[in-house]
Amino acid sequence: MERMMTAARLHALHTPMTLDQIPVPKPRATDVLVRVKACGIVPNMGNVINNWPTWFPHQPLPKFPAVFGLDPTGIVEEIGEAVLNVKPGDRVYVSPLRSCGSCKACRGGRRSECSYYTLNGYFSTSRDGQRIFDLYPYGGFSEYMTAPEYALVNLPDNMPFEQAARFGYLGTSYGALKNANAGPGQVGLIDGITGTLGVASTVLGLAMGLSRILGTGRDEDLLKRVKALAPDRIEVMKLGDGSTGEWAKTMTGGEGADFVISALGARAPAATMLDTMKGVRRGGRVVNVGGVAEDLPIDVKWLMDEQIHIIGSNWFTTAQGQEMADMVKTGTLNLSYLEHRRFPLDSVNEAISGLKDRDGGFSNYIVTP
Repeated sequence: MERMMTAARLHALHTPMTLDQIPVPKPRATDVLVRVKACGIVPNMGNVINNWPTWFPHQPLPKFPAVFGLDPTGIVEEIGEAVLNVKPGDRVYVSPLRSCGSCKACRGGRRSECSYYTLNGYFSTSRDGQRIFDLYPYGGFSEYMTAPEYALVNLPDNMPFEQAARFGYLGTSYGALKNANAGPGQVGLIDGITGTLGVASTVLGLAMGLSRILGTGRDEDLLKRVKALAPDRIEVMKLGDGSTGEWAKTMTGGEGADFVISALGARAPAATMLDTMKGVRRGGRVVNVGGVAEDLPIDVKWLMDEQIHIIGSNWFTTAQGQEMADMVKTGTLNLSYLEHRRFPLDSVNEAISGLKDRDGGFSNYIVTP
């Protein structure tokens, strides 16, 4: 008799997801079947999905009905016959990054550079991304999902599924820090430090040995909470209270920060990022993970003279996800700052409806199928 499962599926834009009974999928030879325990939620995901085709027509959503859910965690229940390094019972985070697996970028371990780059349970960067969605049609808003072996991060016993369901944001921040060449003894400047990516960058930066972190944000209470994470190593400034670039130079004796993580978000004015960039030292790096609302008019003469590197950073590798899990295992990375708000699968529409969030990057919204 065919096994059935409950999945929250979206049948059309501007309609609620419905709980449907569909067959439990069977993993192919190189895939695994995961029993989903928790799935992280993109803030205001319902509104984002409904407006996505207008905002980003070059990045298609899966055809409907579709099972969304970007950051699943759970337990491996079944493995395909060609799976070698995973076994039933393993606790895992399932990275949603899918790619073709055979192009030059994929063979070089740079799957996010693949022309088929798709975030399972969300959207594709390829106009032909439906081919990937057809292979992996299940996101984390379901009781079970299939995933390729290459997408799995093994979770230590001391890491709750709810924490691991934050790996999408944590990993995006970690990938940005890696692109910034962040390391011990450095000074990092994080623009938008109170947001989801900003707090994650701060906690990870502390774990990676940064000597000082400078951060900006708009909410004074949240700025105080961020500074309290490590009062002797974190300094904060409210956006609008002066030039971020000048402040960063003042805080570093005129030299500037070793790097900038720009995590302001897609609605931030370009002028804010341009100001912050001037707070980096000669030869420093500016890594953007949030985008800004306008094109960035850059003084390329300054860029050349100061030898500044500007880098766009998108997602993270499974290997980097495993590094984060290993840091949690050893106690190097402390994720106890996360405040979980759990929603059962039958409350998924409430969970993605854009609930008022007063805790910034400290909140962790999750669906528990």
